[in-house]
Amino acid sequence: MSDAAPFLARVPGIQYGVLDTLTGYAVRRTQLRMYEDFVQALAPWHITPPRYSALVIISLNPGLKLTQLAQILGIARSGAVILVDALADLGYVSRDPMPEDRRAFSLQLTDRGRADLETITATVQAHDERVTASLDPQERATLHGLLHKLSGITDGPSGPLPEAVEPADQ
Repeated sequence: MSDAAPFLARVPGIQYGVLDTLTGYAVRRTQLRMYEDFVQALAPWHITPPRYSALVIISLNPGLKLTQLAQILGIARSGAVILVDALADLGYVSRDPMPEDRRAFSLQLTDRGRADLETITATVQAHDERVTASLDPQERATLHGLLHKLSGITDGPSGPLPEAVEPADQ
């Protein structure tokens, strides 16, 4: 992806061969398109997908340790440090001492983080609607179910996730 040209999932005149049959390749191409739109939509706040994920997780789990955040996001501890440093520099996250473990810090959203997260979330939801506009509600539900299944997610906060909805016969 360059600043000059938007990402193209398919470049005209290029043969893709076996890549067109690979699920991972299709997911990655989709992710690149969605990432580009996300970054453009969230540019006013300097928020990337990992930063947004961290903000949401920290907002819902005050007192989280850095090592826990790294595990949740599936990144190295050093990556979580960089991520939290960026969010702290933006004024969204603070590190507070943990009385029970003087070597650790708990992560909290600042007042600015809480306030901006509402607007940022609305912008993320509008982005998600925009990039999935070609799908009807049943197709979105099916896609979510299939992606959860592929990622190994089997349950949500209120129990098992619904099975992927099979498309209706046409």
